[in-house]
Amino acid sequence: MKVAKEDIPTKIDSPNAVAQHQPDFGDATDYGNMAAEHFTIAKGTDLTALLEGLENDRCQSPHWGYVVSGALTVTYADDSEEADEGGDMFYWPPGHTVRADEDTDFVLFSPQHEHGEVLDHILQQMEEQS
Repeated sequence: MKVAKEDIPTKIDSPNAVAQHQPDFGDATDYGNMAAEHFTIAKGTDLTALLEGLENDRCQSPHWGYVVSGALTVTYADDSEEADEGGDMFYWPPGHTVRADEDTDFVLFSPQHEHGEVLDHILQQMEEQS
């Protein structure tokens, strides 16, 4: 699920401030502490092979985030795809993989335990491949 900045409903619109508010943007119930993460990924980077060995060979952590610049393609377990580009806010439910279509800078907010396990798995895969 993504939403472009221009599609977020405006809640406050005054000469000094504009506040946009998107309700129902993913559910964090039962996930505990969240981690804030910043990623820079080079064009062509595809995480699919690094996720092999996880449940369904996909990241099983949900993420809420914002693409600062660049473009990503997220592929879900049902093989549907979503293009997230600079200026988009997004929610990725568990069961996805990601590739960078351009050099991309993005921010994630993720359950720290679940995504920590995924990041540890990716590091292990990178060590085994080198």
